Amino acid sequence: MNPHSKFVQVWARILAFSSLVAIFIDPLFLFLFSIHHENNCIAIDWPKTIKLASIRSITDLIFFMNMLLQFRLAYVAPESRIVGAGQLVDHPSKIARHYFRGKFFLDLFVVLPIPQVIMLWVIPVYLGIPSEEYEKQILGATILLQYLPKLCRLLPFLAGQTPTGFIFESAWTNFVINLLTFMLVGHGVGSCWYFSGLQRVKACLLNASDISEDVRGFLIDCDNSRSFASESEQALWRNSSSVNACFQEDGITYGIFLKAVNLTTQHSFFTRYSYSLFWGFQQISTLCGNLTPSYSVGEVFFTMGIIGLGLLLFARLIGNMHNFLQSLDRRRMEMMLRRRDVEQWMSHRLLPEDLRKRVREAERYNWAATRGVNEELLFENMPDDLQRDIRRHLFKFLKKVRIFSLMDETILDSIRERLKQRTYIWGSRVLHNKGLVEKMVFIVRGEMESIGEDGSVLPLSEGDVCGEELLTWCLERSSINPDGTRITMPPKGLVSNRNVRCVTNVEAFSLSVADLEDVTSLFPRFLRSNRVQGAIRYESPYWRLRAAMQIQVAWRYRKRQLQRLYTAQSSYNR
Repeated sequence: MNPHSKFVQVWARILAFSSLVAIFIDPLFLFLFSIHHENNCIAIDWPKTIKLASIRSITDLIFFMNMLLQFRLAYVAPESRIVGAGQLVDHPSKIARHYFRGKFFLDLFVVLPIPQVIMLWVIPVYLGIPSEEYEKQILGATILLQYLPKLCRLLPFLAGQTPTGFIFESAWTNFVINLLTFMLVGHGVGSCWYFSGLQRVKACLLNASDISEDVRGFLIDCDNSRSFASESEQALWRNSSSVNACFQEDGITYGIFLKAVNLTTQHSFFTRYSYSLFWGFQQISTLCGNLTPSYSVGEVFFTMGIIGLGLLLFARLIGNMHNFLQSLDRRRMEMMLRRRDVEQWMSHRLLPEDLRKRVREAERYNWAATRGVNEELLFENMPDDLQRDIRRHLFKFLKKVRIFSLMDETILDSIRERLKQRTYIWGSRVLHNKGLVEKMVFIVRGEMESIGEDGSVLPLSEGDVCGEELLTWCLERSSINPDGTRITMPPKGLVSNRNVRCVTNVEAFSLSVADLEDVTSLFPRFLRSNRVQGAIRYESPYWRLRAAMQIQVAWRYRKRQLQRLYTAQSSYNR
């Protein structure tokens, strides 16, 4: 499969969304633990556990399907990148070998259902073990062993560092990804903080002095306390002063986990998660400026890790957001600088106020039509076939002109390559009577009017052309005598017999005399065909007006001749 195909691109977006869900799901498993303050025991929210495990299994299945896809996805040979254009390797055995040597084993480890196994089968058996090491093993298995490799594998993928290029290319999408990255870090920090606070509370409960150690192991697990502890032991556990002291500030030294102590007793999953997420955002944004850790080594290193993550995020994410906001205002700033330069130039040249108004109007409309983008510069580095397809899309209006609707795509492509974008403001004159016709103008948007020598007015709108007489003039210049010699024409250009002015602001494309001569020299036989010449003569407003004028001249001449003949006959009869 070609990595640049439409299916692969759509699949990449599906996988990116699934990866984002998978990254957010794993820390949520830590919020499934809570403390029932009435019984002073740790409980697991089993309905939400099953839902999260199911969602995590779906994301694992999607990622596993992506692993299978990698065995049939062509890749760019590394040695061909040095030369220049990358060469795709599409042999199945080479693709499989390349994937095995690359990220296959990392992907296989990431897709393993470790959180599901731990939450559904391991924890229910060993939750009441009177030791802190068990929670540390859970934290290490679910986060350090699998979650961190998953982040290293999926975050570059979300950022667009894929063999197929960028997944999300718009500026707004990248801005959202930066915000989601910030939320992800706050989400992970808040989850670890909540779970560590729960671990501190459990350590305090397991050290209750007035309860025997064997009984404490059963009573601390809500499920086991109902099955293996008597009612008197449960009542003693609930009323124990050393147990209740664990939920007070003077119970043990909680350090930065003080707020998490009473948070663990909240029944609402959403409340526990929301406050932990807020705590994570707050500490990352302030670099733990409001925290004072205890002398616990783990707590100190946890605080230092938050500070390091905060500095990293501010260095990268804030910089990316600044670039994004700057890109939004870049065009506006360019427009303001352009207007300032124009104002300074007009002031330096002492232009009168009426000309200044016209210049300002022209600048405003030109910027609105082009958005300050130079299309010629954009086309320079594009492949030829891509330039041709883009021009065919941009210049579809050529098909609306009957003259060009009869032409082949080859001739139209040659014309499209030479078209230049033009904008005219209201009142601008495109052609002047007795002036040279220097270009053909194709109207894309707006209205013009053509005023003949006799005062006749012909409206021109979208799809119309002015200056089309240049085509016939250029064909006459490239004509050949019967003996094979080229007909020499005077160097003076074609003179216009009409005025063409803009009724509204007009967006158009123009074709200069030199470019039109190139086209007529390349395709003279086709352009001289009776069909094309008939379309030019019949559809052109210029030729229609010229034909009407010649008919009027002939009619007047004929009328004068008849008048003379009538006068002569009358004199003879007398």
